[in-house]
Amino acid sequence: MVGKFVQMHVLNLDFSASLTSFREDCFACMPNLKSLSLCETRIANLWTTSAALSKLPSLVELRFQNCLLCSDTGSSPVSSWNKVNEDMDSKSHRDIGLYIELPSLNGEAIPYLPSGIEYEDMNDYDANHDVRSTAEDSSDDSEFDFSGHRQDFSLMELLPDLPRGWNQLVDQQNEISFGTLDMQDEDQFSPGSSNSRHPSYIASKKYISRHPSPICYEKHYRDYMIASLPNLKVLDNLHIQKVDRETANDSFRRHFEYLPYNMNNKESVVSILQKREVRASPTRTHTSKKKFSYASRKSQHFYSRSLSAAKVGSSTWPTLRPLSVLSSISRDERRSFRPRQFEYHPSESSLMAFGTLDGEVVVVNHESEKIVSYIPSLGAMNSVLGLCWLKKYPSKLIAGSDNGSLRLYDVQSTPTISRGIYHTPVTFDEFDQLTSVHVNSIDELFLASGYSRHVALYDISSGRRLQVFADMHREHINVIKFSNHSPSLFATSSFDRDVKLWDLRQKPNRPCYTASSSRGNVMVCFSPDDHYLLVSAIDNEVKQLLAVDGRLHLDFAIASTGSSQNYTRSYYMNGRDYVISGSCDEHVVRICCARTGRRLRDVSLEGKGSGTSMFVQSLRGDPFRDFNLSILAAYIRPCSSSEIVKVNLLASSDHDKVHSNTRQPHIINGLGG
Repeated sequence: MVGKFVQMHVLNLDFSASLTSFREDCFACMPNLKSLSLCETRIANLWTTSAALSKLPSLVELRFQNCLLCSDTGSSPVSSWNKVNEDMDSKSHRDIGLYIELPSLNGEAIPYLPSGIEYEDMNDYDANHDVRSTAEDSSDDSEFDFSGHRQDFSLMELLPDLPRGWNQLVDQQNEISFGTLDMQDEDQFSPGSSNSRHPSYIASKKYISRHPSPICYEKHYRDYMIASLPNLKVLDNLHIQKVDRETANDSFRRHFEYLPYNMNNKESVVSILQKREVRASPTRTHTSKKKFSYASRKSQHFYSRSLSAAKVGSSTWPTLRPLSVLSSISRDERRSFRPRQFEYHPSESSLMAFGTLDGEVVVVNHESEKIVSYIPSLGAMNSVLGLCWLKKYPSKLIAGSDNGSLRLYDVQSTPTISRGIYHTPVTFDEFDQLTSVHVNSIDELFLASGYSRHVALYDISSGRRLQVFADMHREHINVIKFSNHSPSLFATSSFDRDVKLWDLRQKPNRPCYTASSSRGNVMVCFSPDDHYLLVSAIDNEVKQLLAVDGRLHLDFAIASTGSSQNYTRSYYMNGRDYVISGSCDEHVVRICCARTGRRLRDVSLEGKGSGTSMFVQSLRGDPFRDFNLSILAAYIRPCSSSEIVKVNLLASSDHDKVHSNTRQPHIINGLGG
């Protein structure tokens, strides 16, 4: 919007299906805007949305859904949008509703809505239908039939990027009872009140939520918005009282990180640098050089984290940039690649290798975006699903494809031009339907797994397959990982829902231990120090286990979508400080603290047109740069190639999108990590 809208007090953007996100300064021209309605848009990101709305100093009423109070005589709005609500219901838009039963005190309506519809919590409530059952029993994406409504398009067509679980939520026409909620009026929570925890009477009131935007289905949505917008008085037609704000602030502290490393106050980079310089000045009052040295080391670590927190805090819209490696492979050919797997180099901070759907292996300088080495498929490989660099020999890497081909390449001996002369790579016995390869910490052995219940062990120096360990799981083993420091320990993750730790010194006939998930496991990886195992199961089930015995250390409690095809992958970032997680049915990467599980940020992958969201096929944290990561993003249309997107959380790009052209998400399979 261009211009000044000083006199604008009310803005209704309901049913804006093309509205996916906001610029940081998009509301700067509306200083007196008091009421904003955003029902049935495609707004989904809590962080960018609240940051944009915080620029509205006069905003007191906000809607992302239309919550109405139900009675025997009909539905009536709780807030002041009476006329707008009537207009919404009289329009030709389809009437979507979830009936919600909430408590009230002494017959009075309680102005409170639970924080989103959390799929995994549905079993705790009295619902007539299991919301997730349809998606788990079938992989088909069936659409709800809206032929009986007044409109010839569905919510899924309006909002093509909804998680598959929304299909089931939209299909629910029954009331969902949320039981009794311990809510009281403000004066009942006075410090001297003896009944501050136990109201004398609780009666149920029912609300129906109509036309919700995707943001409403985020976990703790209501608490987050109330805590982030302190001047807000009405959210989704429900008034915000003092007890609601206190509850929301407490919920925010428990479930979200305001700044990285549990920093509570935003500071400028200049201020932090000044403090660091003052601390490091030659004027010392320490009586002991040893004490000063210890304090100096400690302070450097503290200031490094403080700088990161300051930069992340000022970069709500992080920089997203596609890795552009469109280059001349030969003198008469210019082409792009279709990446399917990628890995950062373990010791060269500028290098990255990726394998393609066409069987090529490409090593690039991801800083300059120049190709360092190009290895064609030579007709021997299909999609490259497994890549692993050697550590002691940093110019070598293992590549495995889905047709079972396994090769060791030395990238220093391969040219950048496809018509050059190649040194013969080391080839290994094939492993059929391969999905994963991994080298041990001393570059002597590597393992391969795939669409079978077996694991193969190879000797790198001789090129021989040493052994095949049969029937290690009941179903196929998607990902296998050696530990980072012990050359004999490795972990396997299988779609049989088990993760197992093995020791080659014990000739793995039986695992050291077995840990189970509630769904099939997509992948597993060790933390950089081998203290933890990070396990990712289908549909956002992400847990951190103690590597020593497999006990649960942390459940990240990411909301599921209800899709049995939503393959989730998670890795560490900033050493073992943070976890990044993404799924192939969603266009968002979630960043959580690995120590507390609290959510720091969501990064959304979006295009500029309707239906252009990109979906997460794989991802990695940059091992050399804090709060940097790369995402392998893909599209639905086969003609649209997947690509690697670099994300820098320390630098702001405001509203920059990854693409300006209209594309569709690419179909993703569940193979590999």
